[in-house]
Amino acid sequence: MTVSFQLYSARDAGPWNKTLKTLADLGYTQVEGFGGNYEDPAAFKALLDANGLSMPSGHFFPAGSFEDGLERTLATARTLGMERLFCPAPEDDLRRDTPDPAAWKALAKRLDEASKKVRDAGFAFGWHNHHWEFMGGAVGMEILLNEAPEIDWEMDVAWVVRGGGDPLAWIETCSDRITTAHVKDIAPEGECADEDGWADVGTGTMDWAGLMKALRGAGVDLFVMEHDKPSDATRFATRSITNFKGY
Repeated sequence: MTVSFQLYSARDAGPWNKTLKTLADLGYTQVEGFGGNYEDPAAFKALLDANGLSMPSGHFFPAGSFEDGLERTLATARTLGMERLFCPAPEDDLRRDTPDPAAWKALAKRLDEASKKVRDAGFAFGWHNHHWEFMGGAVGMEILLNEAPEIDWEMDVAWVVRGGGDPLAWIETCSDRITTAHVKDIAPEGECADEDGWADVGTGTMDWAGLMKALRGAGVDLFVMEHDKPSDATRFATRSITNFKGY
């Protein structure tokens, strides 16, 4: 089991060299990249190496990063030592509470084509969900899984819950698709309003002990700590890795 940290959680925490040192000091050995880390991949790789960190996975947005932008994406991934590449969100036209099946099918077709090219280049490729995929009875998620049958799934478990889905049911049904999981927590109702209702892992309402048992049973082997809007990234990183070790 590998514990990682999505660097998007620390996008407002200050210089990356200090953030990476803090994460390493806390016991993290791996991180997950996002667009804010890719301006100079070689320089960022040097920062990772200096702190004993690796970056086995990364987010690339939008989906065009795997189409017209594919060569740049692959070059960035190679430089940073990635193995798993994920598209983390749909474009704006799919960010709606009422799903548009035709639009989701069009996206699935694009992802299916992209997955072939990414896999041919030696990487794993998958989708990272938010809540939109689970609107209207999980129309978007069902379409992506059925119409793009070769893509992996990086399950953001808390976003499944926010979309009205039952993560344990999805884990059981899709155990052959889920390779990676985002570990985040949801604050009790009315709390952490300044953090969009998210909480540090282990301090919220998610049953992470039960979820971890299910995810491990499904063969998930990379767990990524994430908070979409922490007021204190160091606090989040510290509490989360400490609590996660108890699962």
